[in-house]
Amino acid sequence: MTGTGNNPEPSPQTDAPDQGLFQDHELSDDKFLTGRLQLWQPLRGYRAATDAVFLAAACGAKPGESVLDLGCGAGAASLCLAARVPGLQLSGLELQPGYAELARRNAARNAVPIEVHQGDLTRMPKALRRDFDHVIANPPWYPAGGTPSPVGVRATAMQITLPVSTWILAAARRLAPGGWLTMIAGADSMPEMLAALAPKLGSASILPLQAREGREALRVILRARKGGRSAFRLLAPLVIHQGQAHDGDRESYTPLANSILRDGAALPAQSR
Repeated sequence: MTGTGNNPEPSPQTDAPDQGLFQDHELSDDKFLTGRLQLWQPLRGYRAATDAVFLAAACGAKPGESVLDLGCGAGAASLCLAARVPGLQLSGLELQPGYAELARRNAARNAVPIEVHQGDLTRMPKALRRDFDHVIANPPWYPAGGTPSPVGVRATAMQITLPVSTWILAAARRLAPGGWLTMIAGADSMPEMLAALAPKLGSASILPLQAREGREALRVILRARKGGRSAFRLLAPLVIHQGQAHDGDRESYTPLANSILRDGAALPAQSR
């Protein structure tokens, strides 16, 4: 998932900075899933990486089902999911016009139909006020109030401006009965996430993500079902890297992490 240095195709809408859109020279050309996907991302804005791929791997969507990606950014999670599951009905909601336009361009480039809307999840666009089989989300994770990024779009995409409970409530409203929410978030937000599930969401599970064996889990994946009644499950951690420390110029992914990040595999059923 590194930039190739190629220039993206010209887009007439990128010549409108007053709309908050990215110009072509502001973009990198990045590979995901060992090149199965090519995504344009801002050189200095928020850039999707492994979180988007793990989020897609944790979603249990099946062909023909509908998926709403809240805060879809440049479309990385939805496109990774589409690379594994054909025939999905994909929709995205993105607050920032520049990222919404990138999601549309990336979807067209990878021949994946996605309906992307620009708007606020607290004031859901009318076109998205319908039921979905799945909602996926990767909310911002850095607390607001610290030193802001000099790049406005990066600060907006990465700093917490809405509590995670607001994201969960928005997802619950859009889920069909029996539908699933899949969310990746900071481990420190887990108490708030679990408290926000009732009364609409249940059958919840938490999958901790560990950089290495024995390390503290900094990220977790939450799954919960609308109307679910099963007991809560705390799953065994997913360890991303082998070994106790970084060893040379190599990634050293565990076999499971490698199958997800390189091959676009789904998480095993017992891990979601």
